[in-house]
Amino acid sequence: MRKFISRAAALLLAGVMTAAVAGCGKNSDSEAKDTAKKWTELDQTQITEAMGLGWNLGNQLEASSGGLPSETCWGNPEITKELIDTIKAQGFKTVRIPVSYLDMIGDGPDYKIDTDWLDRVQEVVDYVVNNDMFAIVNMHGDGYYTVDHSWLLCAEDDDKQTEIKDKYGKVWTQIADRFKDYDQHLIFESMNEEFNNDYGKPDEKAYDNINAYNQIFVDSVRATGSNNEKRWLLLPGWNTNIEYTAGDDYNFKIPTDKGCKADGKRIMISVHYYDPFNFTIDENKTAKTQWGKYAVKNYDNWGQEDYVDSQMALLNEKFVSQGYPVVIGEFGAQDKTEKFADYNEFRRYWSEYLIKAAKKNGVVCVYWDNGYNGNKGFGIINRFDYTITQPDLIAGMMRAINSTDDYEIPSPAGYTEVRKSAKAS
Repeated sequence: MRKFISRAAALLLAGVMTAAVAGCGKNSDSEAKDTAKKWTELDQTQITEAMGLGWNLGNQLEASSGGLPSETCWGNPEITKELIDTIKAQGFKTVRIPVSYLDMIGDGPDYKIDTDWLDRVQEVVDYVVNNDMFAIVNMHGDGYYTVDHSWLLCAEDDDKQTEIKDKYGKVWTQIADRFKDYDQHLIFESMNEEFNNDYGKPDEKAYDNINAYNQIFVDSVRATGSNNEKRWLLLPGWNTNIEYTAGDDYNFKIPTDKGCKADGKRIMISVHYYDPFNFTIDENKTAKTQWGKYAVKNYDNWGQEDYVDSQMALLNEKFVSQGYPVVIGEFGAQDKTEKFADYNEFRRYWSEYLIKAAKKNGVVCVYWDNGYNGNKGFGIINRFDYTITQPDLIAGMMRAINSTDDYEIPSPAGYTEVRKSAKAS
């Protein structure tokens, strides 16, 4: 269930709000050509460093109702340039922009994307890239079995897959063509948490379809030419799960990239991190409110500091060391201060530890913000008035990304002793 956080948190936000969408499409051809000339080559080390710490514009352009995307239908206000300016001012260098298309895609054989919707996506992308930040643009809700009118479904039968793959390629061709002259600040992400809606081990046939989607994505983007021939492309494995993507016993395949004209690899790997689930998300009787070596009660027996270290080391060994940057496109722990007053200090410590370990292993982190502040929310900023709601959490995350590897992460306030069992391990 931890991989459904983006959808689950969105539904929560919708319920709460009920109770109390390089050059813009309007740019001239000369402006677009000028944008294309501004490309700066960034290799693996340079792009990882330049992306710094990221933030998700969650529950907005991927929000939908009855199959129709709408950036305000889950309770958030319209996205503004001021919001992105505020996020940059906090020190974030990357914004992930989840996007759903769903019924904004017309019928076959052309599968034309609604022009107004693509214009709005581009307008939001411009808020980011024109601010000298990196923008990650994906296809988000179209692959969820729990979203109305989703269609990018990896477990459908072979006859249906022919149609899905044709549609997928044509949709990404349109997106890529719209943005082909943008510079290195734009990164395309093929899909989100793509799997068969079963949280057990991956199904081999469904995984084959995910691998095929990633290959179609790479080929479609490269074929549009211009800067897309050298753009960094971000690809997930099964449900963005680290073990099912990096583990040797599973089926993730990095696509061939024959259309790439860059000097070096231009493929990134996408994973998410919400471990341990009982600490980061769960609000039921099994919920945990403390984490790590300073925890004294109500903590998990797994998923602690050593687990974070091992997961980041696995990503480094399998991908980073082979020339493929890794992006944790989502991570976060929801607010549980109603359950435990000191929770946010452990939440800060967890986030800071993850970012420090990720950075050490060449992995980029992008915080998941669903726009909801308060109990069960992931918000760090009020999107209505741009006030910062979690300054201590942001300060800890920025300390982790900006400090040297040997700095000591501050313990949760009021918890300074390392428990004996943690020392022994």
